Amino acid sequence: MNEPIWYKSWPDELPKSLKPYPEIPIFKFLEESARQYPDRTAIKFMGKTYTFQEIYDDAQSLSASFSDMGIGKGDIVALLLPNTPQFVISYYAILMTGATVTMCSPLHSEREMIHQLNDSGSETLITINLKRLFKLVDKIKSKTKLKRIIVSKFHTALPTLKGFLFKLFKRSEIAKIDWNREDIYSFEDLLDNENPPPNVIIKPKEDMAHLAYTGGTTGLPKGAVITHYNATCNVLQTKYWIAPAFGHEIPDKLSIEKFPQEDNPITLVVVPWFHAMGTIAYLNFPICSATTMIVLPRFEPVQWMEMLKKEDVEAVGGAPTLFIKILGHEKFPEYEKYFESLKLIGSGAGPLAKEHLKKLNEISSGVVMEAYGMTEVSMGCVYNPCTNDGVRKVGSVGIPFYDSYAKIVDLETGKKEMPIGEKGEVTMKGPQVMQGYWNKPKETEKVLRDGWMYSGDIGYMDEDGYIFLVDRKKDMIKHSGYNIYPRNLEEVLYEHPDVKEAAVIGIPDPEKIEIPKAYVVLKEGATVSKSELLDFVHQHVAKYEKIRELEFVDEVPMSETGKILRRKLREKEGINK
Repeated sequence: MNEPIWYKSWPDELPKSLKPYPEIPIFKFLEESARQYPDRTAIKFMGKTYTFQEIYDDAQSLSASFSDMGIGKGDIVALLLPNTPQFVISYYAILMTGATVTMCSPLHSEREMIHQLNDSGSETLITINLKRLFKLVDKIKSKTKLKRIIVSKFHTALPTLKGFLFKLFKRSEIAKIDWNREDIYSFEDLLDNENPPPNVIIKPKEDMAHLAYTGGTTGLPKGAVITHYNATCNVLQTKYWIAPAFGHEIPDKLSIEKFPQEDNPITLVVVPWFHAMGTIAYLNFPICSATTMIVLPRFEPVQWMEMLKKEDVEAVGGAPTLFIKILGHEKFPEYEKYFESLKLIGSGAGPLAKEHLKKLNEISSGVVMEAYGMTEVSMGCVYNPCTNDGVRKVGSVGIPFYDSYAKIVDLETGKKEMPIGEKGEVTMKGPQVMQGYWNKPKETEKVLRDGWMYSGDIGYMDEDGYIFLVDRKKDMIKHSGYNIYPRNLEEVLYEHPDVKEAAVIGIPDPEKIEIPKAYVVLKEGATVSKSELLDFVHQHVAKYEKIRELEFVDEVPMSETGKILRRKLREKEGINK
């Protein structure tokens, strides 16, 4: 068998494979880090610190309480929490019982919450006493199979004074809860359990750890079945691919006692943990490596940049939207110098615009790494090299990393592999690929063929094995026999100095089939007119690619992870695609 084409671009200091991967439950990452570095800070949250031992002890106590309640193997427990210490404790406690975690977005609508809870069959949900979240759960409970609602008090995650002030001045944000209700349990009370955690036998290759729902950019989300083995492989693939950025070595054999790092490269975490990128790269990876996380419950640009100033942060990451908002913020020049010391800037969930990638490379001496994956592959499959001399091609999301494969197939049948440089559907294969969609065999058959995950993304591979994404298959605009890719037009729009955000969709046209329409958010104080902006774009694109309609808007609809929700724009136009 010929070597994959991307091996010619493989960093010299990295092995071609990490096999065999350890068959362990995910919670062993936390257990081992707590054993080796019990007093090291695992989480800094709003000024309060939590050591690895404290997180592990709380997770064990909570898992014992869950077991006492009858929660165990075969159960699916829902998490509806922002990034807080309670999320981390709950996540590992659920897994310790042998149950499965399904993570819900705090931004879910009633419809989306009802769908996920009913589709997963969850009978237990863990949330927090913030009014918006508790009211949502309480309102929809009768339309679901929920039997138990476990509620944490937000102020307990804060330092004593901050917690007191929160209760005093943020009363309007705190839900009034009847703690005497039989279906409501106090999270903090459940932590007070001295019983030993359950002794559960986990079969990593068979037992489901995550029921991870897709982003729903094209409709209602589907649950991807991710086993302990799938997730463990992806954490370790990520850990040892980016190791060179921190000067870490790759062991000859993967053994759990080698996972925690002696040094402690601090990571600033704002990527939501309920999303695949957050769960794998910004929760399990730091826990596995025993590195400290500075955790923000939500993204606010100035607060995020303040953390770079105050803390010895070495790694940051997020979706392209995060970097758009940072680089375009009026106070960015005040904080620009603090990017210099970052060793790793990671971007995923969508391609970075070339202008933003260029700027990040200018302001940081570390590695700026774009990566690509999806919920259905646990998180990631294609990464740019993280070695100092590694080639990171502008516009490319990288090459398939450890024990992963990718190929480009024709859009019509998905059976013909496309020649180098020609566009088609991106497919991926590796130990991190999901087992299938939950209770959806027909949907699974469409996307999983002989172990290959059909992504629905259009892209091409160059002569060095680098993958370039063009667009989503469903977003491609069909115009008079031509294929127009919205991302190409968005790239050109971002090159204009007055453009803050941009999105393009195809709208129906009786003569041309579809025509491109752009939605643009201008920077504050911008004066460019529609005609001037269209003229700018048309100087840089082919005649058939010209944007035919343009609308200035206050915001472009985005998912929680920064992906453009083009279906929302299509709904606005009354288009069903």
